[in-house]
Amino acid sequence: MYPFIRLAWHMWSQRKAPRLAVTDIHVSHHRCMPWDIDPWMELNNGRTLSLYDLGRLGAGMRLGLIAALRRRRWGLAVAGASVRYRRRVTAFQKIEMRTQCVGWDGRFVYIVQSMWVKGTCCSQALMRTAVTAKGRAIDPAEVIAEIGYDGPPPALPDWVAAWVEAEGTRPWPPVADEVRSGTA
Repeated sequence: MYPFIRLAWHMWSQRKAPRLAVTDIHVSHHRCMPWDIDPWMELNNGRTLSLYDLGRLGAGMRLGLIAALRRRRWGLAVAGASVRYRRRVTAFQKIEMRTQCVGWDGRFVYIVQSMWVKGTCCSQALMRTAVTAKGRAIDPAEVIAEIGYDGPPPALPDWVAAWVEAEGTRPWPPVADEVRSGTA
């Protein structure tokens, strides 16, 4: 089940936090609870993505994005993700999450997030996100302007640009036989 109570708490806790510039890093703190763990007694990978949602929404609150979404009746979508897991997070550990918008292109906004426990990075996620209305994605430049930024998009880090390019070669929709035979 989605952590709605945690979401409400996190959003409430961010209501008076200082405003962020579009590429500033949002730092939030979370705790791995017993219902977040899997049979191997560590943070479940699906719950990791849900916790990353909380970090993005907290960042969105501080950027003025949540207010813009309400004002314009827009929605949010994740259009792709790549997560690298490197260290275990176990029950009751305190997590420091860092969330940063690293840039955008003509279709998507790219967000990098990481989870840290006692100064060690445990996982990092790259998210390709979109703001939506009436079943379509809104031009990121319009969204960024709506939250008060009028400059050009920052250059994507090389590794993010390479991921975007690699994702562009992935066939869609996927064909199961091609995946099994290794031709895709």
